[in-house]
Amino acid sequence: MSRPRDTRRKVLAFALGLPGAYEDHPWGEDVVKASGKVVVFLGTAERPEPGMTVKLRESHEQALLVPGAAPTGYGLGRAGWVDVPFRDTTPPLDVLKDWVEESYRIVAPKRLVAELDRRTTAP
Repeated sequence: MSRPRDTRRKVLAFALGLPGAYEDHPWGEDVVKASGKVVVFLGTAERPEPGMTVKLRESHEQALLVPGAAPTGYGLGRAGWVDVPFRDTTPPLDVLKDWVEESYRIVAPKRLVAELDRRTTAP
């Protein structure tokens, strides 16, 4: 179980490195937000099966191919949110980071996305 918890820690650190991102704890869970909008849900650190929930468009179908992944409940799945468990069958960390960034690009304000673009194109 150490790998899933390590993955969770790395995903959280990556998400917090995005422009304007900050950690919040609604409903007693860890989430990363940008301008008040949730980018990624990470549940609690003590959760028996760590994982993340992200909003995807381009990678939505790909994410649903991960064993144990499913559209998010409470009607969020219809809006593109996907629950992705962190298991031995979870995609590599770089793929998870790509999905967090995709979610960020969907929910963050354009000015923050532009700042991210400046960061990634800077020498």
